Amino acid sequence: MRARRRTHTNPFPQLVAALLTGLALALVLFLALNLGASIIFSSRVFPGISLAGVSLSGLSQEQAAAQVAQTNAYPKTGRLTLTHNGQSWVARPEELGFFLDPQSTAATAFEVARAGSLKKVLLERFSLLRGGIDLKPSFIYSQQQAVNYLTSLAAQINQPLREASLEISGTDVIINNGQPGRVLDIPSSLAAISAQVQLMQDAEIPLVVLETQPVILDPSAQGELARAILSQPLTLTIPALSGAPAKEWQVDPSTLSKMLSFQRVQDGTTNKLQLVVNPALMPVYLESLQEEINAEPQNARFIFNDETAQLDLMTPAVIGRQLNINNSITAINAAISNGEHGAQLALDLTDPAVTDQMTGAELGITELVGAYTSYFRGSSTDRVQNIDTARSTFHGLLIPPGGILSMAEQLGDITLDNGYAEALIILGDQTIKGVGGGVCQVSTTLFRTVFYSGYPILERHAHAYRVGYYEQTPSGHDSRLAGLDATVFVPLVDFRFQNDTPYWLLMETYISTSNYSLTWKFYSTSDGREVDYSTSGPTNIVKPPDPLYRENPELDKGQVKQVDWEVEGADVEVTRTVTRDGETLYTDRFVTRYEPWRDIFEYGPGTEGMPPDPNAPKDEGG
Repeated sequence: MRARRRTHTNPFPQLVAALLTGLALALVLFLALNLGASIIFSSRVFPGISLAGVSLSGLSQEQAAAQVAQTNAYPKTGRLTLTHNGQSWVARPEELGFFLDPQSTAATAFEVARAGSLKKVLLERFSLLRGGIDLKPSFIYSQQQAVNYLTSLAAQINQPLREASLEISGTDVIINNGQPGRVLDIPSSLAAISAQVQLMQDAEIPLVVLETQPVILDPSAQGELARAILSQPLTLTIPALSGAPAKEWQVDPSTLSKMLSFQRVQDGTTNKLQLVVNPALMPVYLESLQEEINAEPQNARFIFNDETAQLDLMTPAVIGRQLNINNSITAINAAISNGEHGAQLALDLTDPAVTDQMTGAELGITELVGAYTSYFRGSSTDRVQNIDTARSTFHGLLIPPGGILSMAEQLGDITLDNGYAEALIILGDQTIKGVGGGVCQVSTTLFRTVFYSGYPILERHAHAYRVGYYEQTPSGHDSRLAGLDATVFVPLVDFRFQNDTPYWLLMETYISTSNYSLTWKFYSTSDGREVDYSTSGPTNIVKPPDPLYRENPELDKGQVKQVDWEVEGADVEVTRTVTRDGETLYTDRFVTRYEPWRDIFEYGPGTEGMPPDPNAPKDEGG
């Protein structure tokens, strides 16, 4: 018996075929429906299309436009509340330039599921089948009207940026707080309004406002500090120093206020206004104090004790000081910032070369190395006063090794304020009364001390004519002293010499009013130099010119006064040789030509007769 074979059929191809057949039928049906709808609604809006919930289905464009216009009053009745920082403004959309466009909206509704690509059309028709499409309205937008409306709001919102400031008026301080800057951002605000209008809903819309904060908002702290500083004077001080007392100056508030200002500084991450002195005005004020403050360092002055061969302190040393303006301004600013009414000025200090504690051994001052005494019998009281005033300038003075002494520089101003009196001086071709007559007695004495001690003489000027004082000896006159005088006329005519030794040189000066003498002493350490000199004495003698008589309207009739006395002219040559251990260090020649000098008489207007007795007492100039 043969067995029957069973065969199994695969159902999948049949299912695929059935599915494809169904899809094809559905597509045909969809296309048929769309074709039918296109034919049926060829001039009307497709079903399922609405505007803000109001159906436009089946309406022609004209009917749709009428429906839109009838049912949408939002531009006229809508309320948009514009807000900023607690302020609000209510506006209708049409006030902001938004007007509904029914025709454009109807045209948009009619184009749905008709215009565009096939894909777009099919997707839109599929959406209509699923539940419909709700359209947004079309608006006519007048941007200029919207800009005009927001511009009117900007006038209320905008405010300029104002930085904080402080002003000083007299002694009062005016505080101006800062103010943030605000500007209505019209383009961004318009964009927010336009987006809300499209929704056709009332809403609150925050306006877009740009704010700029000032760098400094509140300067009141510095303003109050300035008021406190100006409530009383500012006291500037310098400390007491060796040889100089402490000093202080007060700047009254009215003056101080002109020298204060405010500058912007950064304190960490914060900016602020800081009260400081004006960088242009305060230096000018401080410069005006320099004459009172600045002082050159001055060596101590000593007297050589002949018994102990030690130095006795006569005048303490003076520490040199210079006002440091920049550092002083820094100190003043620091005091002001701390609310203080006083500041110590900054000084640059310089120690003198010779201090109070130095000894003769350290300085090389161990013995007397030169001395000379001149005489001035017959001098007036005023002339003696001037000699004493001038010689005291040099008493105890030290000259360093290699140092140069200028008499004119050391004497300084020869004025009544500096202790000098009026006495006879030689000026031009006459002897007249002037301040400082007699100073040349001091210069002549120093010249001779230097001459006989063997120090180099760098500058020396002789008198115009021979002066009797400078040829006096203890008991009379000696013409061999002619040619050994020196005149000084500050600041034009000077006498200068150099200490060319490796030791300091100490000078002492002593005046005797009982025997009319001036003694000058040099203390140092002798290096063995010796002095040899010769003089020609007065030669080429020239007799004085005839007397001169001249009228002086300040004299009375019959009054005659001699104001100059005759002196013979002469030439003198003095040679000096300085040696040490038989070696010549240098040789000097001092050539002097003295002019002859006449008698000069003055008389009052209308005077007749002879001049007074030529043997009458006289006061010789110089």
